[in-house]
Amino acid sequence: MNGFKEIDPALVTDNFIKNIGSDWMLITAGDHVAHNTMTASWGFAGYVWNKPAAVAMIRPQRYTYEFTEREDMMTLSFLPEQYREAMMYCGSRTGRGAEKIRAAGLSVAFTDHDVPAIAQARLVLECRKMYSGMLREENFVDKELVARWYPDGDFHKMYVMEIVKAYIKE
Repeated sequence: MNGFKEIDPALVTDNFIKNIGSDWMLITAGDHVAHNTMTASWGFAGYVWNKPAAVAMIRPQRYTYEFTEREDMMTLSFLPEQYREAMMYCGSRTGRGAEKIRAAGLSVAFTDHDVPAIAQARLVLECRKMYSGMLREENFVDKELVARWYPDGDFHKMYVMEIVKAYIKE
């Protein structure tokens, strides 16, 4: 990716609790012809199945879901604070019938595997799906979570992904 340097995912030193929970990330999937992004503030990163990994959660009604279902790979882009308004825009608008990324003042860059990412990111994690599954009400031990976050039964799909490559802005 132009303007980025690839680093070993194990060398990323970011605090992902802060990055995802309060700074947010953009989940982007698709190809050169069609792609979409969405803001996410739920997920995590770590190590599973002997691989650096990330987890993202997407509700099926989100337009980005169509792309994450169709493609084997997606990116998680972490932007500097100056792009907070753009991330708010991407979290509150659909990309159906509109060029949401451009309308937010952002642009797309493609990874070495031709996966779309956000060019303004300071960190991009290129991820390959390893496991996906719908959250199910009967699997919640803490039933208060269902009442609080899923009163309409619109559960997320969870993607466990290998972090294939990490890119930092040069």
